[in-house]
Amino acid sequence: MIKIELAEQSDIRSVSNMAHIIWPNAYGDILSQDQIDFMLEKSYSIEGLAESMVNGQFFYLLKEDGIAQGFVALRTLEDKIRIEKLYLMPDVQGKGFGKVLIDFATEKAVLKGKDIVELNVNRNNPAYHFYLKQGFEVIETVDIPYYDYVLNDYVMQKKVKSSAVS
Repeated sequence: MIKIELAEQSDIRSVSNMAHIIWPNAYGDILSQDQIDFMLEKSYSIEGLAESMVNGQFFYLLKEDGIAQGFVALRTLEDKIRIEKLYLMPDVQGKGFGKVLIDFATEKAVLKGKDIVELNVNRNNPAYHFYLKQGFEVIETVDIPYYDYVLNDYVMQKKVKSSAVS
């Protein structure tokens, strides 16, 4: 049984542990080991995740039979919902859980009266093709300076039908 639950402060260690398994697998052929280590320390340490939660990211755990298999972090902006993070454990990729998390983010957008879901994806990440299949389109190509690195991303958006009555 698949369930998505709002992550609490007590779930930070679980999210961090998953990220430390997922990132080397997801980015090993795309980023240097130095950058992977830096990003894990900066964004997926206990402190980094706690800071993200305090600064407006809402983390949700995807659980299969009670075991966390992935997570998504959402931020509500004035005109859209942003997917800040979306990751699945390597052994459950291809089971449709990514689509479940995208649909979840889309539902959140509709409930909040937003008609856009947005995310960034590394231009060399195979997940780019998955996002295209989910209805996302590239709206911008960006090179974002981030400490000693440059994040080479696509900004992608998906239009959704808002529940707001016109």
